[in-house]
Amino acid sequence: MLAYDGDEPVGWAAVAPRADTSFARSRKIPNVDDLPVWSLWCIRVRPGHRKRGISHALIAGAVEFARGHGAPAIEAYPVDNGEAKVDMTMAYAGIRKNFERAGFVHAADTTSVLAGHPRVLMRLDLR
Repeated sequence: MLAYDGDEPVGWAAVAPRADTSFARSRKIPNVDDLPVWSLWCIRVRPGHRKRGISHALIAGAVEFARGHGAPAIEAYPVDNGEAKVDMTMAYAGIRKNFERAGFVHAADTTSVLAGHPRVLMRLDLR
């Protein structure tokens, strides 16, 4: 997914069937069940364009893209930072509260840590 400000690309999100990603074999991020879920694992917004809702639009676009391709659910693996600040260079996995705002729910804990914060498995049912 790409986000534009006019003709200028300002953000992107990586989304694909989990089976086509390294998460399908991850030892740190569990498989919750056998559903052929899609993964949304990376969201980037260029400096100078942050705090404008672009990451929210990218999440919504990724959800619609997965739904349009028949995904029964979509997962994300954001950091669970609470109110702690996350270094923007390490926030590419997203933050839990942004996924909660988009309707994702906590589906599992992981043993993955990013920038000192635990990552959680968040899921949105698309059926």
